[in-house]
Parts: sequence; C-alpha cells; structure tokens
Amino acid sequence: MIALRCPLCHSDRWREIHRDAPCQARPGQRTYYRCGQCNLIFVHADDFLSQSAEKAEYDLHQNSPQDEGYRRFLSRLANPLIARLAPGCDGLDFGSGPGPTLSVMLAEAGHHVALYDPFYANDAQVFDHQYDFVTATEVVEHLRQPRLELDRLWGCLKPGGTLGLMTKLARDDTAFAGWHYHRDRTHICFFSVQTFEWLAALWPAHLTLLEQDVILLRKPETSGIAGQ
Repeated sequence: MIALRCPLCHSDRWREIHRDAPCQARPGQRTYYRCGQCNLIFVHADDFLSQSAEKAEYDLHQNSPQDEGYRRFLSRLANPLIARLAPGCDGLDFGSGPGPTLSVMLAEAGHHVALYDPFYANDAQVFDHQYDFVTATEVVEHLRQPRLELDRLWGCLKPGGTLGLMTKLARDDTAFAGWHYHRDRTHICFFSVQTFEWLAALWPAHLTLLEQDVILLRKPETSGIAGQ
C-alpha cells in the first residue's frame, strides 16, 4: 500500500477506480483514487504536472470578456449569483486566469471584484479581506491542496456570504472511466454531489446545486469555525 491520503478530508480510506490506458498523445499513465469518506476522486502528487508545464497549458487559453460564448458559459454562475446579491457587494474571483471575465461581468452588474490567480494575479493580500461572495470557475479541479484552499476561501466570506463554484461533477466509477474531464492533465481532483454535501456539512453551509456544474455554498449569518 502506498502512503496516500485524500487531499480534501485527509482520510486514508480510498480505492483505485481507474488507470489511464497507454496513449502516445498523452504520455504518462495516471491512477485515480476515490475517497471512501468524502467521495473525492484524486490523483497522487507524483502525477502532478510541474508548475511551469501547468502554466504553459493555461497560457494557451483564449478566454476574454470580448468572447460572447465564454460570457454565456460564465452566465450560468453569474446570473444566479447576481440574483442573490444586494447592490454594490464586494467579491473575490479566485483563479481568475489570463483573461479575467467573470469579474468584468460582475462589475458590470455593480459589484466590486478583487482578483487572485497563482500565475497571473498573485497578490496574497486579497486574503486579508472579507467578501460578500467568492467565485472560482473551473478552478477546484486544479487544486493541489483542495482542503487548504477551500477553507481559506470559506474563511474570506462574511457571514451570509456565498461561495460560487463551477466544476464538472463526477459520477460513478464506470462513467468516470469514459469521462473526458480527467484527460486534461491539469485536472487532478474531481468533485461529486456527495463531495459537496460532505463539505457543506463540514463548514457548515447551505448547498445549492444548479444545472450540472454550478455550485453555491452559502455561509450562515452566524458561522462556526471553518474546518472544525
């Protein structure tokens, strides 16, 4: 048995569910594990890309506020979030990427949005503030330490604040084997409905699932200590 713990709940209860087939187009065979406690699917740290290789992948992204298709994609989170916000709220867009767009859409709706990205907007001072909302679109599947990062984001929310996420949700083992989402080698952990239910119970949070990849977690007006 290899020394391995779930990077979200730190449980050592896991099972192997899939192993990549050899493929010249995608060198390196990754093995995927499903946690028996929080249901997260994850890969071993030995299978992570180097940070330079990871950034090289992100540098290829062509997203921008001028891309109407990308705006439509983000609107599936932006619209329900805006509907829940009072006028003039303060927010943080975590993992904003090389072409921040959601922050522009939220600013157009009258809100103030700070940016953080470890490669493109690496200003850790943003975590010294409290926000009415925090967003992370197509980000959580890239996190090397999801518990650390998500607890930090949760801690940045004011009581009553909302954490808005977009990520594709994993299903059963058979569906995962044929899923396109794990073929992106920058994707290293995969959340399911059960994973977010576990996380909502941990913090605690009010969980709302919209469509197949939009997740809202609302902090109670009187909040406990994150991660306890």
